[in-house]
Amino acid sequence: MKIFLFAAERTKKAQEAAVALTKAYKKYITEDMAAADVIVPLGGDGTLLHVLHEVIKLGHNTPVFGLNRGSVGFLLNEYRDSGLLKRIEKAHSVTLHPLKATIKTVKGETHNAWGINEVSLLRETRQAAKIKIVIDNVVRMKQLVCDGLIVSTPAGSTAYNLSANGPIIPLNANILAMTPISAFRPRRWNGALLPESCDIKLEIINPTDRPVSAVADFTEIRDAESVRIREDRKVSLTLLFDPDLNLDERIRKEQFMVWA
Repeated sequence: MKIFLFAAERTKKAQEAAVALTKAYKKYITEDMAAADVIVPLGGDGTLLHVLHEVIKLGHNTPVFGLNRGSVGFLLNEYRDSGLLKRIEKAHSVTLHPLKATIKTVKGETHNAWGINEVSLLRETRQAAKIKIVIDNVVRMKQLVCDGLIVSTPAGSTAYNLSANGPIIPLNANILAMTPISAFRPRRWNGALLPESCDIKLEIINPTDRPVSAVADFTEIRDAESVRIREDRKVSLTLLFDPDLNLDERIRKEQFMVWA
């Protein structure tokens, strides 16, 4: 087994973990990500997201077994510097498909970007954004006046989506969350749950006077005119989890957490 260690975070505990694991599994470690049988990120959820985007660039689905050396680590396993090979062999797998955003700008440019967590539209100025929502070629909302709009995958539902009061979605639910950010009109619209197979088109109304940025995870395209969002079934990402890491239970627990 060839293991690629990915310690993107420069925190002391992530770097110390990289040193310890390299020493313990020296003969299994490879410095070539493309040659690895498994990739082991050391950090938090942001590090894991960065690694998954690197996997997309590689063009083949190398499994990822994340070890939490960050803060939250919602989609990572508990860090231990022993038993790594057996843990990887016994791990359960979850397959994710990212969202593909095709973004057209007011200058006529077209950009493609992938969102593993979400694709967001965000106003660029003091003026609210005005967005037309089209689902599977049917106009569902002629005009949403808001600060922005999030289309979230289940994997990203506990991130930005949750901060905007969007729903938490189990990984195997096969649905997407569309969540407004500070909706002004219609004032009481709280968003929608959509099948993952749907074709979403978001058209910016008056994009010159009310400019909007389109953001897919780490990629931001400014002055968007329209954004088409679809699940990209051609891209598969495999996350590995310890059998005793019950993600379903973790997701249920997150929905009932009450902070003082």
